[in-house]
Amino acid sequence: MIVAMQEANPKRDDIIGNDKSQRVPASQAPIHAEMALPTRAAINPRGAPRIPTQAELDFLQQESQRLESASPEEIIQWAVRQYFPWLTMATAFGPEGCVILSMLAKIEPRVYVFNLDTGYQFKETLELRDRIAERYGIEVDLQRPELSVEEYEKLHGGPVYQRDPDKCCFDRKLTVLRRAVKGYSAWMSGIRRDQSPHRAKAPIVGWDKKFGLVKISPLANWTAKDVWRRIADENIPYNPLHDQGYPSIGCWPCTRAVLFGEDERAGRWSGTAKKECGLHTMDASSFGDSHENLRQD
Repeated sequence: MIVAMQEANPKRDDIIGNDKSQRVPASQAPIHAEMALPTRAAINPRGAPRIPTQAELDFLQQESQRLESASPEEIIQWAVRQYFPWLTMATAFGPEGCVILSMLAKIEPRVYVFNLDTGYQFKETLELRDRIAERYGIEVDLQRPELSVEEYEKLHGGPVYQRDPDKCCFDRKLTVLRRAVKGYSAWMSGIRRDQSPHRAKAPIVGWDKKFGLVKISPLANWTAKDVWRRIADENIPYNPLHDQGYPSIGCWPCTRAVLFGEDERAGRWSGTAKKECGLHTMDASSFGDSHENLRQD
């Protein structure tokens, strides 16, 4: 039995309303020892993410190990049973995200899905959002920074990504995600372990210290070949830039096509030591107000 703590959230409350019949029946939940698992991302008075109990961490580790042999669909089903409607998903519309969206459409299309719209996304990426909505009926919400690109660059004397890409990612991605997941207890991502050394040890289910959430990665033990096989088999929409030498797509100023033999993420922040935006690096023990914390990951 899971004891839930609730917090008002407009998007989530639109889903569950006052109709308890829409909530996940206890009979469908996985059976394990009774424990209190919060179903929201509690923020302390200083603004730091909540700290989980040891019992919760033990539970997540146990479930992650158990789900190692599960299919992505089974992992998503587990996440829905365990956390919906306090479950959300962030997607950049990469091939992995599109595959998960195709699965989510069959399992629970009401899960709130959002995209971190930095203002620097390729037009092909935004057009893919419309194709996903048409195909699966899932309207991915665009979560944007408070300042437009024009306002942000004016404030900082030009493009921040040119001289401090860490700050740009922090301001236009990490802070936006932190705001977007407020009120939720778990989020799903499309990362794979074989994408980079930073992601090699990613668990199926784990605790995200940065955001005070449970993090679920249904495709963690899949390979790129697995992803593209599913896309081909089910004709899943994907970004046409992938056919033009862009295996990994982020913001247009910081993404280039890769050369033959290069790593799939070699085109991201090319010419710098930066390889991650910070969303999926080893989680920091705190999430401060300065992007300097990001550099300590």
